[in-house]
Amino acid sequence: MTSIDQAKCVLVIGATSGIGRALALAISELPSRPTVIAAGRRQDRLKELEDKKLETLQIDVSADQATLKTTVDSLVTKYPNLDAVIFASGIQYNYDFTKEVDLTKITKEINVNYLAVVSLITMFLPHFLKLNNEGRPSFIMPITSGLGLLPGPTVANYSASKAALRSFSTSLRKQLQSTQVNIVEIIPPLVESELHDEQGTTEMLSKFWMPLDEYTKTTIEGLRRGDIHVAAGAAAAVVKRFADAGLNDSFPIG
Repeated sequence: MTSIDQAKCVLVIGATSGIGRALALAISELPSRPTVIAAGRRQDRLKELEDKKLETLQIDVSADQATLKTTVDSLVTKYPNLDAVIFASGIQYNYDFTKEVDLTKITKEINVNYLAVVSLITMFLPHFLKLNNEGRPSFIMPITSGLGLLPGPTVANYSASKAALRSFSTSLRKQLQSTQVNIVEIIPPLVESELHDEQGTTEMLSKFWMPLDEYTKTTIEGLRRGDIHVAAGAAAAVVKRFADAGLNDSFPIG
């Protein structure tokens, strides 16, 4: 069993708020005491994490490919023991497709939630495969969503972006099955988060969401167990239904 307890250096992209921040802080407190690099856009938030003894990195996942590649190359040079990445950055917009929608928001949502993650995974893979050749395990941990399994009508594009990331992660796991590069899908339900503030839905959703502390505790337990699908709350029930139907794996041919 491969557990997050084996990780020596963990990068959390999207660590300045919400789930990413909570996981970064919780992982830094594991008995194994890995180095944790908190990455995000907001410098003031990064400074707060520095004060909590985390390493920090300012990054905008919507940057161009060349900039992202330079960032990744610099990271693996500075932190040769980097062996785990959590992809927690994400944005969410509400749409009513029976009315006019802002196509720039649709594109931005797909870019941040899916294309940027796939690009970064592709850039990190050579480093992780090098660790594999040295006999060391590593972890690629995209955060998808229960909405990637059962989509939300008002967040159709967000749901689609998470479904795409889930599909990519499942296929990549199959491609890497003969290596020690572990693809761990983190699947949250509706969780207490700033993600909903811009939509003005926080007050309404707060009646239904899973408290962030409770979610973090459950997720850390799953990561320590070595689960490959780390789900919590309502999302865990949906994942179980998919598993019972044999739908948590890739197509057996191809």
